[in-house]
This record gives sequence, structure tokens and C-alpha cells, in this order.
Amino acid sequence: MVQLSRRQVLFATGAAAVVSLAGCGDDTPEKKDLDRNRAGAMDKYGVGDQFTATEPLTFSILYNNHPNYPLKTDWLFWSELAKRTNVKLDPVAVPLSDYEQKRSVLVGSGDAPLIIPKTYHPQENQYVSSGAILPVSDYLDLMPHFKEKLEKWNLQPEMDTLRQEDGKFYLLPGLHEKPWQDYTLAVRTDVLEQLNIPAPTSWDEVYTMLKAMKAAHPDLYPFSDRFGKPNPAGNLLNMLALAYGLQGGGWNYQPTSWDESAGKYVFTGGSDRWRQVVEYLHKLVAEGLLDPETFTQTDDQARQKLASGKSFVISANAQSIVNDYRPDSAKLNPNARFKKIMFPIGPAGPVNPAGRLENGVMISSKARDSKNFVAMMQFIDWLWYSEAGEEFAKWGVEGTTYSRDASGKRTLAPDVDVLGLNPSGSKHLQKDFGFYNGVFAYGGKLDLVQSFFSPEELEFQKEMNARKPAPWVTPPPAPLSDEEQEQTTLWATALKDHVTANTLKFALGQRPLSEWDAYVAELKGKNAEAYTELVNKAYERYRKNHG
Repeated sequence: MVQLSRRQVLFATGAAAVVSLAGCGDDTPEKKDLDRNRAGAMDKYGVGDQFTATEPLTFSILYNNHPNYPLKTDWLFWSELAKRTNVKLDPVAVPLSDYEQKRSVLVGSGDAPLIIPKTYHPQENQYVSSGAILPVSDYLDLMPHFKEKLEKWNLQPEMDTLRQEDGKFYLLPGLHEKPWQDYTLAVRTDVLEQLNIPAPTSWDEVYTMLKAMKAAHPDLYPFSDRFGKPNPAGNLLNMLALAYGLQGGGWNYQPTSWDESAGKYVFTGGSDRWRQVVEYLHKLVAEGLLDPETFTQTDDQARQKLASGKSFVISANAQSIVNDYRPDSAKLNPNARFKKIMFPIGPAGPVNPAGRLENGVMISSKARDSKNFVAMMQFIDWLWYSEAGEEFAKWGVEGTTYSRDASGKRTLAPDVDVLGLNPSGSKHLQKDFGFYNGVFAYGGKLDLVQSFFSPEELEFQKEMNARKPAPWVTPPPAPLSDEEQEQTTLWATALKDHVTANTLKFALGQRPLSEWDAYVAELKGKNAEAYTELVNKAYERYRKNHG
């Protein structure tokens, strides 16, 4: 991923701080007394090595229990993992819907498991000042596969965005060789053919398409969306924010966004670009093109409307097309055909808004005192970051869940299905075996990430990767001090709630757009301006200290 020169300069001139990715401060106090923490660890463990603990070990892990493949204790994943690594994981299962709240409670009370995955930056920030989570950047020498990927794929600029005021980072993110934009809109292509209109390539063309659909079917809302929990219109708002040049919105809401032209951070929810997003949504709702229930309905309700022909457009990723929309419609509307359109282009231009870092793992600070700490870090490195561990987590066990031909190409076993690749398979890779599980299987080389992709998804990704990377995906570092972090944390919830509530009101017409300036003034009263000033102060401080 080619970075802008500003980021290259920021990173290069801050080399003294960032080179610790490779050296990890071997003379730091944190590294001097690890001899007491090596029980079960391998004496020699490097890139390409299979991690196997020298004695049986058990590590607790917070487990995001997905309703599509609920946790089973007899999954092959668990037993095979123990066979290969001599490690048993003890999952503390939390429903997907309650994961963030439960994680916060457990970390805040000091009762969190040692391994805390499925954490999206900047969610880790709130736990740094309390000392509840480990500065993992101090221990990268224990993680050869993680280090190799950072260097080989030139991921240091992206990692730099995770750093705190102390120069350290506290999250081990999923690492991608190439950007991967999965979410976009799915459209009924048979309806497009009936109306004799092409698939839209921009948000303006999405509007034109919806107008044509509404004209032909005035009694329905052509666009009724899902992915609105826990944030209303979570995915739709995020896609629009990215297309308008913001760092994220909805379910990836970011309090501030980097404004390249202004050379500073702006408050996302009060920016001119956010106003344009809101105006676009308001237009869709006011003209009957977007179902108002988009902001409140469940995924199942949105899927039912699509399957029954009451809507034609919905948010999608590669899995939802295969697992949800086509099977749903096959029962009620067998002639319906669906396709992921290219991520619609907005005012920010034809960019790929995806980054190369994904959700990742926090480590409880309690782990540092364990006699098995080194072994645990080696284990995490193997499972989440080695090619062998990534392939195991995704594909399972060769000879049981998949086979490999002479060229190295993997093929699911005939009786195993996932993503509709083997629709006649009697067993499911996720539900029956525990592989391709979002807690463990993400990131990696491009061929592994795309190894389950259909030809149409491969074409989608090819076109997306031909676009230039969005510059705001890797904003310049602006790490807050502990005091600043504590202060912004006090403001953040009220600000986000006000942005969310009023975005919804503006979109639905419950508050007139003429009150936008009043809304911005309300944000200022809730410290949005002070929040942004602190972020820009941190940005300037980091730039001064590191180049």
C-alpha cells in the first residue's frame, strides 16, 4: 500500500521511535527479567517454526460467540490446536451483541481473560491509562512472525497510527498483505435489467438507480438496509463517511478525521463532509428511496424485505450474498439475482477506503507476571500471525476438512461446505468444525485471504485494488497523553450519542437541516471543539518529537 509522502516523512524521521518494532528495546526493564516467565516456552522459536509448548498449558480467552456458528466444545479446532501447540484455550464466551460492553466490564474490573481478541482500534485506548492492558510493542521480539510481516509488507506506517503518547502500542492487529474492502451494496441485477439501467458506480448513480426503482414500484422502498445494530445504519453511514473523505462513521465512528487539505484533524460529526453525508441520507428518506426502518430494524427484518421483493438494495459483504440473500430469495423469489456493486464513489474520488490492519488482540497486563508469559506470546504469534497458523484457523486440517493438490491449491473436502462452495456438503466448516472463525481467522497473505472467494468476488477485489488507497486510512499519529486520554474519554460518549441521535433526526426529517449550525453549536457545548484541539495538539507534539 503506497503511503502519502507526509506519512512517509513522519515515519522516516521518527525512526528512532519506530525502529523498536524490530529491536523492541532489548535493554528496557520490561525485557530484563523474562527468565522467570519462560515456563513452557520454546528455547528456539523463529519464522516458519511450529510452536509447541514444552509442557501442557491453558490460557483464558475472551470469546466473541457468533450466532451463525455458536461455540461448541467438541469442535475439531480445539482438539487439533491442542495437538499441534500443547495449548488448551479456556474461552469466556460472550454473545456477539454484548461483546463490547462485557469486555469493558471485565477489563475495568480486572477480571478479563489473559487474551482479549476482536478489539478494533481505537477501542484499546480507553484501557491504556489504567494499566489494564499490556504495551505489546515491548515484546515483539517474542513474536517473529508478527515482526516479519511488519517489515516484509512495510506495515510500519499503519502500525504507527496505533501508538500512544508513550510511543508504544497496546493492540496486536490483524495484518493484511493487501487492502481488503469487503462491504458495499448488493443490488437485484434482474431488476436493473428490467429497468434497463447499469449497475451504479457512484453514490450519485445509486440515487439515480433508486429513483428509477421507485418510479417503477411506487408502493415500496427500494433500499432497506441491515447492519444497523448497535449503531443505527451502522454500515451505510460508514460507507458514506469513507466515500466523503472521513475516517469512518456509523459502526466505525471516529471522533476526529484527518483533513489532508487543511493539515489538521476535524471533528467528524460536525464537519462539512458529515453534513453532506446527512443531507444525502435525508434526500433518500424524504423521497421514499430509503426505508426509514433502516435505522431501527434488525438484520432479519431487512433480509425478509429483500427476500419477499419489498426491497431491491441492501448492504452486503461476500458472505452475506452467498449465505443470506440468495438462499433467502430462493424460497420466496427464485428468479431474483444479486450482485455486489463496486464500492460507490463519492466526493473523495475513486479510492479504496480499506486499510491493511484489522481487529486485533489485547493482552491483559496480568499475563506479564505469569510464568508462562513467553510461551503465551509465542503461541499468539503462531496462531494469529504465522502462515501455518493462519491457514489452520481458516481451512482446518488437511485430509479432513480440505485437500491440497500438487500446485498447492486448497479444496474443501467433498462433504464440507462454507460460503456455498460445496452446497451439497453435510458438514459446515464453521458450525461443525470451528474453523474460519472470526475470533481467530483474519488477515494474512492475499492468496489465503482470497482463498474462499468466488470468481465474482475476485473480480470485485481486483477492481478495488486498482484504485489508489484512501489517504485518510493512515492518518498521521496523534497519540494523547494519559491526562488527555482521560479527559477525552469523559467527553467521548456524550459527543458520540449526540452525533448519532441528531444524524438520525436529520436523516428522518425529525429535525430540519436548517438547524445544522445550531447542532454544531451544541457539539461545541459538549466539548467537541476542545476535543479536536487536544487531538491537534497531540499531532503537533508527535510531529515535533518524532520529526
